[in-house]
Amino acid sequence: MGNKSVDDYLTDGIYGTRLPKQEERNRFLGTLRERVVLALTIGQVMTDKGVSRLAEEMQKHPEATLIFNGHVANQFLKEEKKVAEKYNIPYTVITNEEVDTDIGAVLAYDYAIDKEDIFISENEIPTKDPNTNEKRKPFIYKLKDWLS
Repeated sequence: MGNKSVDDYLTDGIYGTRLPKQEERNRFLGTLRERVVLALTIGQVMTDKGVSRLAEEMQKHPEATLIFNGHVANQFLKEEKKVAEKYNIPYTVITNEEVDTDIGAVLAYDYAIDKEDIFISENEIPTKDPNTNEKRKPFIYKLKDWLS
């Protein structure tokens, strides 16, 4: 390592010391990809499409922590928080105004586990059969459910 210049010290003092793999930390809500058990996109969190898979992973990994993206409204996090409380998984909400990420929630450890598949593929997400004769709720009732 070379000697630091005055500019380096000033930059570190103003912005903080640069962490390794900063882009990766920005994407995965402050943690590294190698620590992630499951990552849900913002869309999956908002539509609760990953809740069942999240519950499965919480059962398998009771020592993990759940991290939520603070840019997702709290009303969309209700189901995920219920599941976390059910399995005694601690959770936190991270808001970083300087970073834009597509990740809505991350189940992760404090150490590396190097899990290969951390995302839910589209064929894993249950879809409703369009041939069913299930009645649709009027929009006003859906809105009421979201706000409650």
